[in-house]
Order: sequence, then C-alpha cells, then structure tokens
Amino acid sequence: MDITALSLPPLTGTGEVVTFYSYKGGTGRTMALSNIAVLLARQQNATTPVLMIDWDLEAPGLHHYFDHHDEGPGVLELFEACREQLMRRRKGTAALLDEEELAREVLAAVGWEQYVSRVDQSSQLYLMRAGRFDDSYGERLAAMHWDELFNSCPALFRSFADNLARHFRYVLVDSRTGRTDSAGICTTLLPRKLVVVFTPNRQSLEGVQALVTRATAYRRSHEDEQRPLLVYPLPSRIEMGDSAQRAQWRRGDQQQRILGYQPIFEQLLCSCYGMSQMSLDSYFDEVQLQQTRTFAYGEQLAVRMDQGGDRFSLTRTFEAFLDWLGGGYFPWQSSREIHLLASIGDARRALEDGGVRALSQPLARDLNLLGELYRREGRLRQALACFEESMSLRQRGLGEDHPDTLASKSNLAGVLRVQGQLDEAQFLEECIVEARERLLGREHLDTLAARANLAATLAEQGRAAEALAMLDAVLDAYLRLLGSEHLLTLACKASRADMLFRRGDSEHARIAQEQVLAARKRLLGAEHADTLRSKTALGCTLLRMQELEAAGSLFEAVLQAQIRRLGPDHLDTRKARAQLADVQVQLGGPVGGRMGEPALVPELHQDAAGADYGDALSRPPLPRERPGASDLWTRAAEELLALDGHLSASRPPSR
Repeated sequence: MDITALSLPPLTGTGEVVTFYSYKGGTGRTMALSNIAVLLARQQNATTPVLMIDWDLEAPGLHHYFDHHDEGPGVLELFEACREQLMRRRKGTAALLDEEELAREVLAAVGWEQYVSRVDQSSQLYLMRAGRFDDSYGERLAAMHWDELFNSCPALFRSFADNLARHFRYVLVDSRTGRTDSAGICTTLLPRKLVVVFTPNRQSLEGVQALVTRATAYRRSHEDEQRPLLVYPLPSRIEMGDSAQRAQWRRGDQQQRILGYQPIFEQLLCSCYGMSQMSLDSYFDEVQLQQTRTFAYGEQLAVRMDQGGDRFSLTRTFEAFLDWLGGGYFPWQSSREIHLLASIGDARRALEDGGVRALSQPLARDLNLLGELYRREGRLRQALACFEESMSLRQRGLGEDHPDTLASKSNLAGVLRVQGQLDEAQFLEECIVEARERLLGREHLDTLAARANLAATLAEQGRAAEALAMLDAVLDAYLRLLGSEHLLTLACKASRADMLFRRGDSEHARIAQEQVLAARKRLLGAEHADTLRSKTALGCTLLRMQELEAAGSLFEAVLQAQIRRLGPDHLDTRKARAQLADVQVQLGGPVGGRMGEPALVPELHQDAAGADYGDALSRPPLPRERPGASDLWTRAAEELLALDGHLSASRPPSR
C-alpha cells in the first residue's frame, strides 16, 4: 500500500464528518462504520472520496477490515506533530494570532496527506490509522493529553474536521468507547452527524443517552460551537429469531421494567431538538442491525459478501440506514417522506435541465402525496406549501376543473381551515362545490364530500345553523344512496354530532354518537381507529354532561386499546391518558391508569369536537401543528433540512 503523501483536490462543496460512537464495546460499531464507508465510496460511479479515521487509539482495529496492513503514521502521530507545532509557536509571533488562525497555521504546517492511505483500488476509500504500532506506541499514547491539547488551541479539532471535509465527501470517525477525553473530542467537537451504536441493554442505552445529552448541550451552550448535530441511533446485534423479546426491548415492557429504546430515543431527541413529539416508527422499522453468524467471526465486510442481498441481509439494512444518514434526513422523517422528497428532487432537476413539461404532473402528484403525509403528521406549514404548489402545477397543466386540480384545492382548503384561514378555505371550497355540481351533479359522492367540507368551514366561522342545514342535506343524500350503515354515512353522522356538540346540544349529540359507535363496533371492530374516535367523542360528551363514570370507562377503553395498537408513548395514547386523567381529577381519585401506568398529563387534554369533523368523510382528523423550537441551535438544526424553497432535499438519498 502506497503511504506517500496524497494529493486530493478540494471538493466543489463541503463534506461532512460523521462519528460512530458506542458506550460499550461489542456493539459492532467498527463493523458498521466500515460497511457504511464502502457503500458511500461506491456512490456516483465510485467517485465519492470517503475517509475513515480510527480514533479508538486504545483498541485500534479498523484497519483489519481491509487487506493492506502497512505500518504508517496516523491519528496519534498527526496530533503529536500538532502539539510540537503549538509548542514552537508559543514563543513566537503566533502568540498574537487568534485561535482560529493559529489552528489553521498549525494544521497547514503538519499537513494531513502523509497520514492517510488508500485502502480500496476500486473506489476512493481512504483510511487514517490510529497510528504506527511500534514498541513506543503505548508510551506515546499515554503521554498524549487530549485535554491539554484542546486547552492550548480550542479551535484545533474543529479546524481539523473542517479541513478534511474540504477534501472528502464523508469523514467517518471511529470513536473510543465510554467517557474519555478522546471520545468527547470525537462526539462533541468533530462531527456534523453522530451515529450512536448500541445493543438493547440498560448499560448501553444509559451510556449513549448521557453522551448525546452532553454533546448536544455543549453545542447549544458554547458560543463558538453553535453548530447543529444530527443524532442517529443504530441498534445492533438484534436477534431476529426472537420476535417477542425484540418487540419488548424496542417498545418497552412496564411489567419487566424495560423502557424500550424507541421511546427512550423519541424522548431524548425531543429534548435535544426542542420538539414536543416525534415518532421513530418508520426509522426503527428499517434500521436494526441483526445478529448474524456469518459475520460473528473475523473482520468481514457484509456489503462485499452479500451484494444484492434480500431484505434479511445486513447489506439491505445498511442501505436502508443510508437513506437517512447519507441523505441528511432526520430519523423522525418516515421512509415514505424520504422517497417522495427524492422523487420530487429528481423531477425538479429534470425540469430545470429542460425536461419535458409532462414531468410537471408527476411532480404535482408527488407534492400532493407529500402534503397529505405532512398533514397527517401535523406539519401543516409544510403541507400548505406542498398543496399550493401542486394546485398551481395542476391548474396550469390540467385546467381549473380537472379532478386532480380539485383534489389539490380540497386538500389546500382543509389545511387552511385548520390553520384558521377560514375565508380562504371557504372561497376554495365554494369553487369546488360549484365545479363538482356542474360536472358531476348535486348528488355525486364527490359533490357531497365537497359540501360536507364547506359545512365544516362554515361551522368554524360561527355560521352553525347554515352549516348544520348543509350537512343535514348531505346526510339525507347518503341515507338514500348508501344506506344507514355505510361508512360514509356514519362519518357524516359523526360530523353532524360534533356540530351539535359545539353548539352545546349535548343530548342530541350523544344520541347520534351512540348510534355511530354501535355501528362502527359492529362493522369495524372495537379497536379500529374510527371506533376509538367515536368512543372519544362520546366520552367527551358524557364528560360535559357530568356522567363521569361512563366517560371514564370509555376513555379507559380507548387508552388500553391505544397502548396495544400504538405503544405507551404515542401521541394518541398520551391524549387518551390525559382525557382519562381529566375524569379522574373530577372524580377525586388518584391520577393514573391501570396496570401501573405512569403519571398522567392533564395539560394534553383536547376537546373531542372535530374528532370526525368535515374531512373525516375521507380521512382521519388533523392533529395540531407542532410548536417549533426557538433557540439558535435548534433553528440551525431545522435548517439542515432546508429544501431550497422547493421542498426538495439538498441531496438525494444514497439509493
């Protein structure tokens, strides 16, 4: 292997530093990094320069995954040289330099090229070893005091990372385990992204929790380090043959006092990024490194041995992980969102390059789908932008009255209504009703749905009598056309009951809600999402009527069903828990659910009105938009997902 100085031209853009950390050994951290590095280096026809750095100086091993083992200088020798340069400059004019200039001058004098070797002749994959493993290695390592080096020039490590990111698209750092000075450098000072590799046990989870908390707190609190840090949890050594235990450690088990790594990381990342809620369901559905006999012995690269593997292969899991890591997406973004963003980005680039105008309609379709996804997740600002652009593209390409254009208008109006822009929503919905009546007739199902949505907006404007009369006409048509137990008829009855509830007519609302609940239980089952919404709506009506025992029974049933369906920490579960708490407070009893449920959160209580309102004829109710974080660091983190004003990712996913 040639270890002479390399000469790599600077990138046209800026690369990024990614640290792989594990609190305990035995997690497969180095194995994961080496496989990810090989996949990244294959991108763009194997022209992507990727550097691996073995910073696990006490137990180096990254070089064993590659064929060449020539002794050469590495991390230890590089920073020994930096230390020497700093000592020389303390007595000279460098004392007048600020720390940023001093760091740049020291690194320029030392250079990085001689410490880097190429380890793959079929791609631009490079390695910086831990060091030269001669007889003096242990003594020299013990003499390297990382805290003193940092104190002598705090900007040194940050500048080192920035320097390498100008030449390598990805710099992957294999960090020391535990709580050490070198681990702190690797996880706090160097990276833009932090991959925390863990096995499902308490020691591993508690260790990475503490590390992530410290690293993100440091970035927020130090003026010179106001840089966002994206955290990617990577569960490893997962035994795929034991589905019960796998689910137990992922979701949690209160009886076994297992918190579950998914709720742990959902709470941790919410705290770090200033968010009120998130879901890692889609991420952890795809990202779990399974325990595999084949790779339990020796240093073997799965991505080289099972190329094109099926969905049970490690290679497929690494590729799925790169959808998030390589594309720069947050773990709480779903795989569906990632793929839609990639498709939208491809369509935009094709149009900008002079592609055929026919591409504008697939772009409009994907924008509409993405808007619906954001709407379901409560990300209303993003949903609004998607629907607006989709509608504009369809108006220009298909015309005002095309069914696709009307669908985008309807989606846009629904989001405007939830955001309180009622006049704008009313205008769009009146246009939709007029077009559908003219083209389809007054009693076509699409026309009836449009009138029901308009009724919902009128009710929000305080025009309750007008809204109720319009919805009564829609319900009468459904009864004649579809019958009393069709799902659309039941949804319309539920919406009418919600209008009555909002008007204060609890008695008539209750009668209608009981009818809808009975029919949905019979048709859909006791734990179907629509049935649970009916139970919640009826529970709130009974709560208003002070029938507390009956209301509590309904809320208890909803809570237990949501725990079974969604887990104890899902937003819908938390809402059900809060509603039950409201009843328990009024009854004067202890606040807590059955089966040792944790303390309830009354402030999450929301009125049931709107549970099946308006658009529920075709979709579930809209959650409220999440409040954004206000601090500088969190705003910077949000900017990492900047979509160039076009809702397309800055880089496509790796696949």
